[in-house]
Amino acid sequence: MSRSGAAAYLMGAAAMVGLSVALGATDVASLANSASSSAAPAGAVAAAAGKPFVMVIRHEPASAPVAGKQQAATNSEPASEATAAVPCATGPGQRAIEESLAELRSFGAVTVNGRQSPGDCLAIRAFQHRFGIEPAQGQADATTADVASRIAASSSPQRLQRCDPGPGVTACVDLTLQTAWVMRDGAVVAGPTVVRTGFRGHATPAGVYRINKRADREWSDPYEVWLPFWQRFVGGIGFHETTTYLHDATRGSHGCVNLLHRDAVQMWDQLSVGATVHTFGRRPGT
Repeated sequence: MSRSGAAAYLMGAAAMVGLSVALGATDVASLANSASSSAAPAGAVAAAAGKPFVMVIRHEPASAPVAGKQQAATNSEPASEATAAVPCATGPGQRAIEESLAELRSFGAVTVNGRQSPGDCLAIRAFQHRFGIEPAQGQADATTADVASRIAASSSPQRLQRCDPGPGVTACVDLTLQTAWVMRDGAVVAGPTVVRTGFRGHATPAGVYRINKRADREWSDPYEVWLPFWQRFVGGIGFHETTTYLHDATRGSHGCVNLLHRDAVQMWDQLSVGATVHTFGRRPGT
């Protein structure tokens, strides 16, 4: 092979090594065969048939990810497993809520220290779900503190006896605390729970009455709305499921006792025509 031919051959071999990075060993081999058969000198072909002096290496893509990508993959666990639960929001009503729930002892253990904890969060959330407070996220807000205080106060033996129940079934409505419960032969069988009674100009009257009409759904002519689980006890006033958010402080009924759905159902199950209804106190602001 002449000096110029050897130089050309070496340049070609170097080019093949460069191509191997992009094309891989199989493609380079096919190019080498093609080139040797058509353009390479006879001596070059003979040399290629012997032991090669250029090693063609196939470059595989790196299999191990870089550190940043590996960390990202590790952190992409399902949210339920990789992400810690967001704690419930605290607020100025935290300690008051804890004190009320500790007194009620029906919604889980709480620590009365004015600081939100996972246990407090679960108990507050359960309380909010029970009494229709929205959002029910365990937050220590003013609405929750107010409702918890009213329920705790209504649950005291002294407050329960203010209803002065006689024998048989009595539905008790505390207009001052805006709560209600049912007693049978002096024992509480439903509640206490929250209610909403008449606002200014339509105050629910205090007194002792009897259920005189019931309907699982009653149409209100003056207000053009269906009243679920209707139980009338005086004039056009009675118990029924609320048609709006019960804890909206700007609202009130036109004299009726508004109930959450589950409480309206429970009142319906406990009462019947002839049952006693005792309303006492006065709604604040009326």
